[in-house]
Amino acid sequence: MQTLNDLLGESKIFLKREVLSPHYTPGRLVFRDKEINNIERAIAPALKGERGRNLFVYGKTGTGKTSCMKYVIDEINNIPNTKARISYINCRIYNSRFRVLGKIISDHLPTYSKRGYGAVDLYERIRGWIEEDNKIFVVVLDEIDVVKDLDDLVYTLTRINSDIKAGGVSMMGISNKVSFKEELDPRSLSSLYEQELVFPPYYATELFAIIKERVAEGFKENVITDDVLHYIAATAAKEGGDARFSLKILSKAGELGEERNQSSITMREAQDAIKLAEDESVYDLISTLPEHQKLVLYSISLLAQSGGTYKKLTDGVDTYLFSGEVYNRYKSLSESMKKEPKSERWYRKYVSELEMQGLIAAFESGKGIRGHTKLIKLLYPSKKIRDVLERDIFGVESGVDTKKQ
Repeated sequence: MQTLNDLLGESKIFLKREVLSPHYTPGRLVFRDKEINNIERAIAPALKGERGRNLFVYGKTGTGKTSCMKYVIDEINNIPNTKARISYINCRIYNSRFRVLGKIISDHLPTYSKRGYGAVDLYERIRGWIEEDNKIFVVVLDEIDVVKDLDDLVYTLTRINSDIKAGGVSMMGISNKVSFKEELDPRSLSSLYEQELVFPPYYATELFAIIKERVAEGFKENVITDDVLHYIAATAAKEGGDARFSLKILSKAGELGEERNQSSITMREAQDAIKLAEDESVYDLISTLPEHQKLVLYSISLLAQSGGTYKKLTDGVDTYLFSGEVYNRYKSLSESMKKEPKSERWYRKYVSELEMQGLIAAFESGKGIRGHTKLIKLLYPSKKIRDVLERDIFGVESGVDTKKQ
């Protein structure tokens, strides 16, 4: 066990801990030259005082979307005499139209940010600010899909271009969900005129190179071998090519080495760190899901743990659930919580999103099963998923009798 003196003393492992943080932007982003260039091409018209097309950037967590966007923003901030003005907005914090408009005002018109204006007043002020010297405003909306009134926000921002004589607004949206636009009103969709950019997952060799660079900056010499780094990279590649996940493993392995009073990180620390990182990642991922996706996943976890009333399959290793019974459980659960269940069409979208996030596997039934249906398999231990969701949805003391749902 480490003493306070140990904690305050010089680390045997870390040289610069912050370079292992997911919020750290390195001076060089490897394996993303093409994606950076595409963002630069999309934003270049704004730097010349012209209206550009909107850009939507997609990709799973940890594929470098935010890092590349921030890299380009830093480049722009170093260009003198440009008419472009930029706001980077984390929509997990600023999750409504009013909050986004308020953040724009705070960034560029701080004297107006504390005056208690409504959304319409903020809109008019932003419009006037753009028009006064024909500037181009670029708003980067990270995790745009979590904005509660996204239709209103998209319509408001695109409407500025119709209401002004000169200057303009370009929107850059970042999302983990390719399908989020399907939820937009046709009125908002028709005004977008957007380009799309998809970030692929990293391969194991790429993840190795990424974490190898971070080790050179963040760890002391000879703390970790290439064999251990290859193992971490291969594990993260199997989990969807997530660079953040590989960095989380690396950071936790270093912390475990410190706790054990070691001057190096062995395979044992890497394996223990992977388990800790997986538990955290599952919780982090689930906590970001929309409410009804959580309810669908909770229904799957309940059925996987207790067994369906009549439609459950098993091959002795895995449990497969029929999609129809999952939907029925989801409806029952929603109604018990006084929430209106979504239609089967929306339910199918939720299942697809959960599959894309790597939480479930879903596939069409094969021979030997009557009719045409979809089978669903939970990819994590049902008790772990259920415990996380019960804390997230109901709180620790939920008082919910799940046997009746």
